[in-house]
Amino acid sequence: MWTSLAAIGWGAAAGWLMLPALYRLSVPTGTPWHASCPDGHPLRTGPRGWLAGPRCPQTAHACVSRRATTAVTTASAAVCGLLAAVTGPRPELLVWLLLAPLALLLALVDARVHRLPDVLTLPLAAAALALLGPASLAPDAAGSWTTALLAAATLGGLFLVLFVISPRSMGFGDVKLALGIGAVLGWYGWRVLILGVFAGYLIAAAHGMTLLIRRKATARTALAIGPSLLTGALVGVALGAAAG
Repeated sequence: MWTSLAAIGWGAAAGWLMLPALYRLSVPTGTPWHASCPDGHPLRTGPRGWLAGPRCPQTAHACVSRRATTAVTTASAAVCGLLAAVTGPRPELLVWLLLAPLALLLALVDARVHRLPDVLTLPLAAAALALLGPASLAPDAAGSWTTALLAAATLGGLFLVLFVISPRSMGFGDVKLALGIGAVLGWYGWRVLILGVFAGYLIAAAHGMTLLIRRKATARTALAIGPSLLTGALVGVALGAAAG
């Protein structure tokens, strides 16, 4: 119980801390990141700028709406709480709690501007593999670092092939995202990897069909697949942890 409560608190705090990054990175591909607030005032640079909170330092006006702030912190807390509940006090839980806010940030940026920035996708993959290595050596670890590494390479290679075949249906950012998704799903084995990726595509298909039915998209509308893949990864990790 205390583990879940601590995870929920961490998730809420991490969700609030990533709000400046959500605002700054929510720009179209090829566009410089937001260096100023919506009112035009310059934002802080360096590490302090990313941890300064979602407000302009001069006017104290929020760069992210109150509704979005509530939604992001709540979602981050819920995801971390879920992971804590299904994983329990196993060493990989610390890895999941560190990666979850970053994955949520990626999903939100992609949903907003159809972009998966390298500053998020590549650190996600690197952090997953770097942190799961020591976790695999700890007592009671429920996964395999070797399988995580192989799964990251396999899924990344598969997405690369799909990108080369049909670059219109998949962006190169999705290829980089596949490295991190492959690592976290592969930790629990190949069956979980397949299940998580399948769940992601199923969620994407359901989302697309819903938009078509509601006439908010057409067959030619480009949809961000990153949020669906990351949600599928969450499903896979949760099921793998529960069965581990």
